[in-house]
Amino acid sequence: MSRLLRSLGCLLLMVSPLALAFDMNDLQRQLSAPAVIQGPFVQEKHLRALPQPLLSKGHFVLARDHGLLWRLQTPLQQDYRINAKGIARRDPNGWQTLPGKSTAAEQNRLFFAVLQGDSSGLERDFELSLQGDAAHWQLRLIPRSLLLKQIFTRIDITGADFVERIVLRETQGDSTVLRMPQSSSADRLNDVEQRDLVE
Repeated sequence: MSRLLRSLGCLLLMVSPLALAFDMNDLQRQLSAPAVIQGPFVQEKHLRALPQPLLSKGHFVLARDHGLLWRLQTPLQQDYRINAKGIARRDPNGWQTLPGKSTAAEQNRLFFAVLQGDSSGLERDFELSLQGDAAHWQLRLIPRSLLLKQIFTRIDITGADFVERIVLRETQGDSTVLRMPQSSSADRLNDVEQRDLVE
């Protein structure tokens, strides 16, 4: 009996690292589980020509089934919406669709894919390298497509239950650091968010 228990113990020790391995499917399930994720963000734009980064702050709302609201609050107020129809910016006349191939559009589309845990979308455009576990993971993205290679050298993302930090390193030496340390989940959108995201 003791030999059997020892054999089972050895087997469990051999299997457990494989069973506990954290892969892209696990990360996608973890990030896409909440119906709504929201919270403040701080974005730092580091430009080679400036001694201090450009700082902007705002609030985001990600609805799993509807899209992403990106509400910039300082230094200026500007709302963006990203969904299956594309990227739109709000002006006095309502939501206006933006060109799909601009650098800003690519960054916003990337934020959407990352926050949503869309690994299939990311794998089309990037080589992915994931380390860590569900409580503390790091994901590195190396561009595949010619367009993205012209914009980014690599993207580093870290998080736990939610994405906490994204660092975009650009080919010309600039970088963007996006921090979202206080994200939380919700069961549904509020009325204002519902109007903005669900047309």
